[in-house]
Amino acid sequence: MLSDKIKTTIRKSYKAIGESLENFTPRKQQTLLIAEIAKTLAGEYAKDRKIITIEAGTGTGKSLAYSLGAIPLALARNKKVCISTATVALQEQLVDKDLPFLAKHGSLDFKFTLVKGRQRYVCSQKLAMACQSHDEPQAGFTFAEKPKTEDLDELKAMFKALNDGSWHGDIDSWTTPVPHYIWQQIQSDKHSCLRHLDEHKNCPFHTAREAMLLADVLVINHSLLLADLDLGGGKILPEPDDCFYIIDEAHHLPKVTRDHSSASIAVKGSIDWLNKIATCGDNIANLVDKRSAIEPSIKLADYVTDILADMTKVNEFLLTNAQVYFANEHAYRFEHGVIPKTIKNWAEDLTQSSQKALSQLNKLYNGLMESVKDGDTKPYLAEALLAESGFFIQRLENFNDLWYMYQKTDSEKSAPLARWVEQSKGKKTDMVISASPIEVGFTLEDKLWTQCEGAVLCSATLRALNSFDHFKRQAGLTSNDGSQYLHVDSPFNYQDNATLHVPVMKFEPSADKFTDEICEKLPTLLENESASLVLFSSYWQMEQVAKTLRKTHKLSISVQGEHARQFIIELHKTRVEKGLKSIIFGTQSFSEGLDLPGKLLTNLIITKLPFAVPTSPVEEAHAEFITAKGGNPFMALSVPETSKKLIQSCGRLLRNEKDVGKITLLDRRVVTKRYGKDLLDSLPPFKRQIDY
Repeated sequence: MLSDKIKTTIRKSYKAIGESLENFTPRKQQTLLIAEIAKTLAGEYAKDRKIITIEAGTGTGKSLAYSLGAIPLALARNKKVCISTATVALQEQLVDKDLPFLAKHGSLDFKFTLVKGRQRYVCSQKLAMACQSHDEPQAGFTFAEKPKTEDLDELKAMFKALNDGSWHGDIDSWTTPVPHYIWQQIQSDKHSCLRHLDEHKNCPFHTAREAMLLADVLVINHSLLLADLDLGGGKILPEPDDCFYIIDEAHHLPKVTRDHSSASIAVKGSIDWLNKIATCGDNIANLVDKRSAIEPSIKLADYVTDILADMTKVNEFLLTNAQVYFANEHAYRFEHGVIPKTIKNWAEDLTQSSQKALSQLNKLYNGLMESVKDGDTKPYLAEALLAESGFFIQRLENFNDLWYMYQKTDSEKSAPLARWVEQSKGKKTDMVISASPIEVGFTLEDKLWTQCEGAVLCSATLRALNSFDHFKRQAGLTSNDGSQYLHVDSPFNYQDNATLHVPVMKFEPSADKFTDEICEKLPTLLENESASLVLFSSYWQMEQVAKTLRKTHKLSISVQGEHARQFIIELHKTRVEKGLKSIIFGTQSFSEGLDLPGKLLTNLIITKLPFAVPTSPVEEAHAEFITAKGGNPFMALSVPETSKKLIQSCGRLLRNEKDVGKITLLDRRVVTKRYGKDLLDSLPPFKRQIDY
């Protein structure tokens, strides 16, 4: 139950915040959110299922609401609050603005920090070694790709900045982009950057982890959350049962979970690195020079020989059947996830042999670690081998995951795994074998919902067609397990502040002449507007329209892809502030997270309903599974997803309560198709103007 003391703390904090802001008016939507979040996490609705899913419209102030609803309770119960986001922009807003404001003005004594994955931090020891001249490299350190002179200069600048305290060692705060081939040589890794080694005690990663231990509120991203859960929870972050999780931008969570649960290997690429593992094992055995290391190195070499023999067979099989798998497309998906018996047999053998090889390599790695700890092996001699064996351990883990998914027999009660092969195109032609779950609700239920102390899932777009059902299926939630659901309307006056206009169009989006008609319509729709955003569903169509309007109507247009996103936004702001007309053309990525309040956007044009064609193997497999069960994948998947994306697109217009403007939708299917009314009714209550 929520004690009177905690209720008083929350009310006092909210009042103090109000007194710190000019013209502050308490919003009933925000106070409702605070109350429902606090009651849910306190166990007032269900003691064993403290989970609430919230769709909170723009302007409800959800970040303050979930902070106030969770932090006082967590402090009182000695729990941590983990706020997980999908975007860097929201992380920065929380760490740089929202949480500092709450800590300063909310009468709450709490510490917070941004938590990043280990590989976002530099390893100070590796950086020091890398700064040595590449003509005279320090023992155990070599670049995977020869660094340029300017790369070495930048490494030295990083080393200096790290040592004088002007840089904290994370890649995100370094002033210029660091080439991947350089960063991967100096980034922290779990296998060589170990705290008990003297050279790593003050590494940026370990310093950051100290701050995490002292913090009451941790700001993370969905990928880091899933990485921790994948390890069993409590390995990177605090234990799940010691945490209240706030999952903001929760509509991204199912896809991130699916991506995180997938695996893929390149056939020839795998054979290349597998050929190097035995040598790594021999080098560890020679360095440790203990009888206990000889047997694992011999067994490792034997298991790798077995793996290579089977991988050679897999390679030959795919090459022999290339006309079957790659005749028309570069990718081939196995229908219903059913693979040829030959591949399944190899998968069973490869799963076993790779697991055995992994076990022996871990023994060698741990033996080397013990040798360093005991003082029998010099750390500088072990450093490179620890990193190399760690690299192979990670590769073998992914390799084993892939073949486990191929040898596994799918349950008839659940969706099969998506399994496919494809040809990679680049410097080296290769064949890539991949697998992914179709549905991940069970994963979230098993690893998160049943393990955590409490969770708040929130976003401005969680419902599809005015229902949470689609999201529930994706996220593994149900209506009768004690989980709570809440929709809170935006306080904006949509009816008076914005108009949704659906003009007459001669052609539907599928028609060849639809692009030409867009070119005819847009000049008039843009003519008297100072700040416009035009959203497209395809890059090709966007580029064609931009090319035509620039040539025929001499319009100045900022087109996504021609410049960096931030450059386009800053240019747009500058032009509008100077009273000049500004037009942005963008695709789906500009329909979410783009914040242009007030006069920065008054004219939003959506050329086409954002239907996504199921072109990826996972999406195709999902549609196939629904069809096999007698369902309609278009209505079950495409329409709900389009509903969410359309809401997100329309959400670009009104960002503050006093914003005004109009939305023009050039897709008449909202009027002519059966599902159109449902799509329109799921939008905020804009004033409608539908021409006939």
